[in-house]
Amino acid sequence: MRVAGRPTGGARRSGGAGSGGDGQAAGDRSRPPRPHALHRYGQNHLVDGNILRAIVKQAAVGPDDVVLEVGAADGQLTRPLLERARLVHAYEIDHRYASRLAKLAAERPNLVVHSGDALRQDLATLDPPPTALVANLAYNIAIPLIMTTIAGLPLLSRWAVMVQKELGERLFAAPSTKAYSAVSVLTQLACRREEVRAVPPAAFRPQPRVDSSFITFARRPPAAGGEASALTAAEYAAMDQLVRRAFGQRRKVLTNTLAGAARAGVTLSRDDILRALEEVGLSPAARPEELAPLRWVTLARALGWPSGAIASDGQA
Repeated sequence: MRVAGRPTGGARRSGGAGSGGDGQAAGDRSRPPRPHALHRYGQNHLVDGNILRAIVKQAAVGPDDVVLEVGAADGQLTRPLLERARLVHAYEIDHRYASRLAKLAAERPNLVVHSGDALRQDLATLDPPPTALVANLAYNIAIPLIMTTIAGLPLLSRWAVMVQKELGERLFAAPSTKAYSAVSVLTQLACRREEVRAVPPAAFRPQPRVDSSFITFARRPPAAGGEASALTAAEYAAMDQLVRRAFGQRRKVLTNTLAGAARAGVTLSRDDILRALEEVGLSPAARPEELAPLRWVTLARALGWPSGAIASDGQA
C-alpha cells in the first residue's frame, strides 16, 4: 500500500467522479454507502455510468501516463484510470474516504494516495511527475488548479477535467466576449483545446444548479509548425504577470492598466505603451479584452517586456 502523508492546511475539495449516487455505486451492491456530500468541499459525485465511461475514453490515458487525480472520493474514476495508466497520484481531502482509498492502494501498486489539499502541496515534487490531469473539479478549485499545473508542471501535457460549464467557456473564450479573461489568454498561450462534452446536472448527486463540461486540452509543443509554439517557462511567467495586471482593470485602456508595470528593472511608462501599441497596429484606446492571445505576445515584444526571446509565430 502506498499512501502519502496528510499535509497541514485548510480544505479545498473532494471531487470524486463516481457512478452510484450518495448511496451505493451503480451496479455494485457490495460496496458500502458513499458518505453524504459536503458543501464545503464542493462535492458533486458523477453517478451516470455511461458518462463515466465516455469521459474515461475521452481522457485518452495511456500506459505511459502518470495521472494526477484531485478529488478521488471512493475511487470510481480512479479504478478505470488505474487500468490504463502507469501510475495514479490520487488526492482526497475528505478523511471519510481514507480507508477505502487505502484499501484500493493496497490492491493496486500503481496507486499513490495523497491525503489533503492538493493546492497546498508542492505538486512539482511528485515522483514520478504527472503527465496528465484527470479530475472532477469543484468550482472553487478548478481554475487555480489548472493554472497551477500549467505553470508549475512542465511534464504535464494533457488535461481532462470536469468543470462547471462557465469555467470551461472561460478557458478558451474568444476576445471581446464576456467570458474572455486573463485565464483565457494564459490557457490558450500554453494549450490547445481538443474536445468538450456537455454534462447535465442529472448526471451528479447531489445535482448542481448549473451545467458542467468535460473538457480535454493539450499543452502546445515547443515547435508546432504553423500553429503557435509553446512559450518557455520564463516567457510564460512574464506573460502571466503582464496579462494579469492588464485584466485587473479589464474595462480600462491598456495605457492605464499597464503603466507602472515593472519586471527585471524595466518599468513601463504611458509613452512606452503608446509607442508599442502604434508599432503593433493597435489603437491608443485598446483594452485588454480586445487582444487575442498571440497579439499579447506581439505586444509584449514591442514593450520590451523582459522574458527572453518570446516567440510569436502562427495564430492563436
